[in-house]
Amino acid sequence: MSPSGFVAVLVIDLHFADTGSLKGKRKELSSIKAGLRGRLGATVAEIDHHDLWQRATLTAALTGGSLGRLNSAADNIERWLEARVPDGVRVQRIVASVDELAER
Repeated sequence: MSPSGFVAVLVIDLHFADTGSLKGKRKELSSIKAGLRGRLGATVAEIDHHDLWQRATLTAALTGGSLGRLNSAADNIERWLEARVPDGVRVQRIVASVDELAER
């Protein structure tokens, strides 16, 4: 049976070196989450470091019918994040087919 689709989950660790307050971090983080959702088509959730003013961890999810297109979309997200937070982003990518997930 051929895969019926693919899922990519990106775990995004952000460090805001120039942000001096929780309010400043929230403003920057809100802009990043909006860009990931609206511009890049990802579903996004903040999962850690809610109370720290220089750190945040997000998860972003993408789906696609083609592994190549999905990887290209994930590459675009990584490039966009590196341009937004050049010295403060680390991304871990997990990709699986829907069939692989159904077997678990």
